[in-house]
Amino acid sequence: MLGLLFLMVPLAGLLIRAPWRGLPERLFSAEVGQALRLSLVCASLATVLCLLLGIPLAWLLARGDLPGRGLIRALVTVPLVLPPVVGGVALLLVLGRRGVVGQYLYDWFGIALPFSTAGVVVAEAFVAMPFLVISVEGAFRGADPRYEEAAATLGASRWLTFRRVTLPSILPGVVAGTVLCWARALGEFGATITFAGNFPGRTTTMPLAVYLALETDPAAAIVLSLVLLLVSVVVLAALRERWIRGAL
Repeated sequence: MLGLLFLMVPLAGLLIRAPWRGLPERLFSAEVGQALRLSLVCASLATVLCLLLGIPLAWLLARGDLPGRGLIRALVTVPLVLPPVVGGVALLLVLGRRGVVGQYLYDWFGIALPFSTAGVVVAEAFVAMPFLVISVEGAFRGADPRYEEAAATLGASRWLTFRRVTLPSILPGVVAGTVLCWARALGEFGATITFAGNFPGRTTTMPLAVYLALETDPAAAIVLSLVLLLVSVVVLAALRERWIRGAL
């Protein structure tokens, strides 16, 4: 009970101190709408990027026969324990205008990722991808490979087997990982502010808006926090038991 109180009392305090009378006005203000739209767009784009890169990586970790797979898995999970600010610094050193890779992107193509909306997407994807990879890898490991072998014996190509046999069997894990990935991207703060900065309308996402509002307008910070709390509740509802069971 003490542990439950420790977790629930701060959330209850947020609800108690919420400015309910002025909530609609603040909720539909231009600042909140701008930050919310940017957060939803960036989190969704980051999730798509994680799906494109994470599903093949999860397959490699679950089914690939290569040396050092345990080390690769450990490296994939590093962003889970790495302080997000450190991740932002690492991204800045690699993808900045004078970074290891970023200097060539800027000199050859004129692409500058730091302090841009694209930088927000990259920072969120870097932090959120391990959630997707872990969920999908578990689903790959739980899927019975005999169905894929049977499809191959019937003449199905690798892509057809993956699309019609493998993907449906791991769908619960993909859905669970996608939802977790999207929610983590939506709530990212440290890597975003370090790598993308804080420019209203361009890089100021909801967590950054909460941080800024807390210094000048605590009531607005509470309203923004309530929005993120609502998103968290929706994520928990989406990850209902049958999806979680399928992912595990």
